Amino acid sequence: MVGNSLGSGVGGGLVGGAISGGLMSAVLGSKKGRKMGGKVLAYGGTSLVAGLAYKAWRDYKNNASPKDHSQDSDLDHVPADSGFSPELERSRDNADFRLTLIRAMIAAAKSDGHIDQTEHKRIAKQIEALNLGPNEKAFLFDAFSADSDPMQTAKLARTQEQAAEIYLASCLAIDPDDPEEERYLERLGDCLDLAMDLRRHLDHQAISVRQNMLETTPVS
Repeated sequence: MVGNSLGSGVGGGLVGGAISGGLMSAVLGSKKGRKMGGKVLAYGGTSLVAGLAYKAWRDYKNNASPKDHSQDSDLDHVPADSGFSPELERSRDNADFRLTLIRAMIAAAKSDGHIDQTEHKRIAKQIEALNLGPNEKAFLFDAFSADSDPMQTAKLARTQEQAAEIYLASCLAIDPDDPEEERYLERLGDCLDLAMDLRRHLDHQAISVRQNMLETTPVS
């Protein structure tokens, strides 16, 4: 698979360049909820996902109530040994874990099955126009061509910490008002074997991020 052939250097180029250039905003779709997920990543990248997942995990482990950590200033400074450092981690298929988070977001965003041929062509055009190498573009084409299978996405997690990050990234990518995408998220949580209380903590972070982004960013 393409993901296996991408080393950390190539993955770093894709994650840094593509997200900062607004890739996720462009290709996650035009629906309001998915556009918001793209804006979140354009603002904070996968380090935002990792930081929020770490704090939700910590609160869950401490039996604390869910808290809004979306405006914390230290989200990109999680402890190195916490298991929430995607730039240092590999997924179960030995891919750069940051790429795994992007793959999970793409799968979640297209889980309603409503991306038609016109949308596929638009996405392909967006990818071709990116200033990325052939392997990076191939990874993206592969991700968009794959089925949105929560079981296959869940299998990429090597640890429960990675499972929490995959779940939160997927939360940020879906349209929360779309029942099909919500069902996908529920199935993903089951496949990842995440406790319901931990899911509530992660869901709370996604809701808080969306609310804060809506308050500070105009959504077209």
